[in-house]
Amino acid sequence: MFDPVIAPSGTLLGLLQRGRGDGTLHALAAPRAEALAALGHCVLADPRHDWQVENRSLYYARLYLDLHGGLDEIEAHLFGAEDHLDPEESRTGLALAVLGHLASYGRQDALLLLRRYAATGANWAWALDELALRDDDAGLRGLALPVLARFPAGPAGDAELAGVVRDAFEPRPWRLWAEDQRDAVGARVRAAQEQGSFDRWQRQMRPAGPRPGWSVRAVLDWAQEGYERGAVLDGPAARCLAAVAGPEDRPELLTAARDGLPGARGAALHHLAASRDPALLDLVEAAVDGGSRPVAEAAVAAYRRMCGEDAVARARAWVRRTDELGAAAAEVLACRGTAQDAGLVLGALRGTIRSAGPDAPQLAVLVDGVGRLDIACAAPVLRHVYRETSSSQLRGRVARALAATDPTFATGFAVECLWDCEETTREVAAQHAETGDVRVAERLRRLAADPAEEAEVQTAVRNRIGPDLQV
Repeated sequence: MFDPVIAPSGTLLGLLQRGRGDGTLHALAAPRAEALAALGHCVLADPRHDWQVENRSLYYARLYLDLHGGLDEIEAHLFGAEDHLDPEESRTGLALAVLGHLASYGRQDALLLLRRYAATGANWAWALDELALRDDDAGLRGLALPVLARFPAGPAGDAELAGVVRDAFEPRPWRLWAEDQRDAVGARVRAAQEQGSFDRWQRQMRPAGPRPGWSVRAVLDWAQEGYERGAVLDGPAARCLAAVAGPEDRPELLTAARDGLPGARGAALHHLAASRDPALLDLVEAAVDGGSRPVAEAAVAAYRRMCGEDAVARARAWVRRTDELGAAAAEVLACRGTAQDAGLVLGALRGTIRSAGPDAPQLAVLVDGVGRLDIACAAPVLRHVYRETSSSQLRGRVARALAATDPTFATGFAVECLWDCEETTREVAAQHAETGDVRVAERLRRLAADPAEEAEVQTAVRNRIGPDLQV
């Protein structure tokens, strides 16, 4: 999937792509046709950089309801020829999730589209998961034959079916179908369930990892073998070393961390970091300066695992480095530094924005650090990131930091955050938004009554609905 093209933050499309609360507010104030066009663009061309961690579906579904939007464009998107030419989940997943939320709000047209797509579409498993949460038993039973027809009778089809049943995200449809009295449905699904259980048992009986009694050398060799086949086993190998290594093995581990092959070296570095070995910091610096990128990455990852005062003290010396070790040092100070490190953390935040922009992954930890250290003068920088980032996850973290550092947050960004796409951001807004604003009071009432809203948000709302906000 290509990175999405995000419109400027000051446009309606840019606001909706980012999932900002102001996107909903501007859409409701804009001409309906313009708002629906921008909304359809977002749903059909997923704007998220990481669809597995960023939320948009409930946000867009609510806006469809508020705008009384039709589903013709979504239907054309789902059932066009491209569905079979490009079966990637990322092409249709957002549209299916939006339909799922609309179905939960009582939109029968959305429910019928989901049923039809589950029967004929390429990304049918996603549609079936949405239906498993919203459809009734009769509707799900009606999909048994078209779904099972995707798996031809015979060893290959039965094996594929067993894998799908075993790995199903929502098992409800398969459980219903297993109760079916028809051999073509019930008997076949029950056989697939039994085969899936047998497969899991076989995997448990034949573990591929270390065995009890392995030596330090055996674990290091296993980590290196994994590295050579493309699997990074630094973390698992370090946990194994914690179980088998004793004080007498330290010289071997230090040698591996200093001069070993990349896989073994990474495992040794992670183990020494977990055990807070005093030699680890010098070994990390040597690994980063040594020129091997895989080893440098393993060393930096090991350093991030350290939590002692020695790691914080070294971070103060490393934070001005311009490489990945300098970035890791800034993160350590953001997470575990003290008030004396406020200037260093703020400098790292500004430098990261200048060099990598408002979507840089490392901004998340730095933003959290600014909030934790209560750096009030960072508020203008945080506001800039809030407005410009396309990551709704990062924007939520910025909102929490602004709540701690910006005295204008309650009457400013907190108000629009009540309409944000991320439930954690809406929770922060429910805790801080100034209830004297008539929009805030009405929005809190709506969130409290919405069955689709997350429990944490509703708890925050109920804590505000009381002496200062009567329903």
